[in-house]
Amino acid sequence: MRKIRLPVLLWLAVFVVMTAPGWGQAVPTRQSIPHTADGKPDFTGLWAGPGFTHRVGPNDTDTPRVSNFDPKNFAPFKPGGEALFMQKETGEVLHDDPTAKCLPDGFPREALAPYATQILQSPGVVIFLYEYMHFFRVVPTDGRPHPKDVEPTFMGDSVAHWEGDTLVIDTIGLREWTLDATTRPAIRYHSDALHVIERIQYTDPMTASYQITIDDPKIFTRAWSQGFGMKLHPTWKLYEQVCEENNRCEDGKCTASDAQK
Repeated sequence: MRKIRLPVLLWLAVFVVMTAPGWGQAVPTRQSIPHTADGKPDFTGLWAGPGFTHRVGPNDTDTPRVSNFDPKNFAPFKPGGEALFMQKETGEVLHDDPTAKCLPDGFPREALAPYATQILQSPGVVIFLYEYMHFFRVVPTDGRPHPKDVEPTFMGDSVAHWEGDTLVIDTIGLREWTLDATTRPAIRYHSDALHVIERIQYTDPMTASYQITIDDPKIFTRAWSQGFGMKLHPTWKLYEQVCEENNRCEDGKCTASDAQK
């Protein structure tokens, strides 16, 4: 089962069953974890990440879903932190869900999107190509520090290092933005002080664990983490997803697609 290229906004229609090239074919598997020339685990390939159910069967299936952070993992709020984190809907789309205006979902919300992610890796660098809105991240893996005076952006500034066979990615410089898909009637926001740590490690030749740590000192008393999974899909490819074209959820007013009908 391959996912549809949704237009934008909350990915409300990701539960619809869809087909694409590769459906019905046996899943190519491999018997060992590949490594790059420098001996590090090689994550190169096309993955279904946290935004999928990972109920993988014999026909290359992985069902997209709306993924959010689980409140049971949250650390205690600082005084005033909960109001900054759980912001009430205002009726203004640019606040309630900017993706309805085709603005970026930003990081880490992008990592939870029910769209494929392609990873390209070589010694010293790992590149993430996200199908949703065609975002990308170029992450050096040589252990360098963040530059000084990082300008806040939607995706932030990321650097990485290796802890054994685990890739550890450190991201700062994120502008205040939505943290994950909306949880109406409130919207989860993170502050501009957000510091994100990702840890990616193979669990077998076709799957990997993905742990994300949220450290937002303006909102929480301490950092907290949540684990997800990643599944390699050799038969998938990235599609062109253009928010502004055929947008069925413009300004938050959604209409059904032909597939949904």
